[in-house]
Amino acid sequence: MTDYGFWSLVPPLLAIGLAIKTKQVVFSLSLGIFVGYLIIQGGNFFEGFLATITAFVDVFQSLGNTRTIILTLIIGALIQLIKFSGGINGFINWVQKRLSGKKNFKGKIQATSALTGFLIFVESNISILTVGTIFRPLFDKHKIPREKLAYLADSSSAPSCVLFPLNAWGAYVMGLLVAFPNVDPFTTLIYSIPFNFYAILTLAFVFWLSLSGKEFGEMKKIAEQLPEEETKETDLTAGKTSSPLNMIVPIAAMVLTMPLFLIYGGWDPSVTGGLTDKIWYSISNGSGSEAVLYACFTGFMTAAFMYAFQKMLTIKTFIDQSFKGMSDMLVMAILMVLAFAIGNLCNELGTGIYVSRVTSSWLIPEVAPALIFIISSFIAFATGTSWGTFAIMISIGVPLSFAVDANLYLVIAAVLGGGVFGDHCSPISDTTLIASVASGCDHIDHVRTQLPYALFTGGLAVICYLITGFIV
Repeated sequence: MTDYGFWSLVPPLLAIGLAIKTKQVVFSLSLGIFVGYLIIQGGNFFEGFLATITAFVDVFQSLGNTRTIILTLIIGALIQLIKFSGGINGFINWVQKRLSGKKNFKGKIQATSALTGFLIFVESNISILTVGTIFRPLFDKHKIPREKLAYLADSSSAPSCVLFPLNAWGAYVMGLLVAFPNVDPFTTLIYSIPFNFYAILTLAFVFWLSLSGKEFGEMKKIAEQLPEEETKETDLTAGKTSSPLNMIVPIAAMVLTMPLFLIYGGWDPSVTGGLTDKIWYSISNGSGSEAVLYACFTGFMTAAFMYAFQKMLTIKTFIDQSFKGMSDMLVMAILMVLAFAIGNLCNELGTGIYVSRVTSSWLIPEVAPALIFIISSFIAFATGTSWGTFAIMISIGVPLSFAVDANLYLVIAAVLGGGVFGDHCSPISDTTLIASVASGCDHIDHVRTQLPYALFTGGLAVICYLITGFIV
């Protein structure tokens, strides 16, 4: 790999700075990608232009990327079918009936949205899309800022995903840990969970903010201005109302079948040991993106058969509504292509490797977890990907923990928590982009309102790692 040094930081930082300045995310990401390939091509504008176009196409060379984009379209179709069936209205009415008249009604709506995101732990994008789309009408009706919904959707998804091993995240991390013969992937991941301070603190903070009604920073300003503005209208709940089960059952089918598909995809009858050993081997060797895609199709087809059985759906309406839902997700799919492309660019430039190389000399055993958390955060912020950060930092952190005698579980937790923290703060992260689009708020407004909250829990996590590093 060519060593681009400091130049490897220029494209992501340029994209982040432009996005904040102009609020034009597509333009900012595209220009950042072009500048990156201009650097790689030695300043040749023509070759840089061609390489940029090729980079967009190359996104689909990764089966994982392609599956993620396809499942985004399938989720769009599923949500549209649920809406068409009246399931969203039914669910909203069900929630309102159980919460109306009770103390702190608005707080309980917010806590319910966060709980929904927490329970859909199969994949962060699915969780964000579901929470943002379904709860937007409730937030609009009761004059709760959409920026708050984007924060709750964003900050309840990845933290829950990274704390549960039975999903695509767990499979991915265990797959990275398999490379180290002296490390048991499942045990290491499980033992690291109590030390994932950022994820735990963020989830606790999300529910506290929801129920207490407290706000600060940019979120407080938006919340104070909202009652003076006209309530935003949304057509999401237009149409009929039916049983909440028309929403709950398809989503439950998607969530519950995902671990089964993960186990099925990695199952190997020749593996010795008991059933538990075979299951955990299957999870660590299964394809997370395949399992999530199959689970999405299961939820989608469950909805189709349910509504057809109820005589709500014909073949024509099924096709028409499915394509309508997919078309609603086209902007999001384009943003995901751009996010994946800049992630690939950062990998080609060696952005993460450069950051980790520059900062690795700081590490001593007691402060190693805290510094690894900070380094992982910066890499995820600059590259916009937590999973890319995991790949870089686990390959560095595991050998480093043995070399300097740092606690392995603390180090793994610091990598995972730091990756999620940096991803939450980054304007070029795919999950940050999806949260703003799904919630119907301005992307940069989402970044500005979420950042103080993420920095608060991130700062607490650093303190926890410093203290724990000297104790464990």
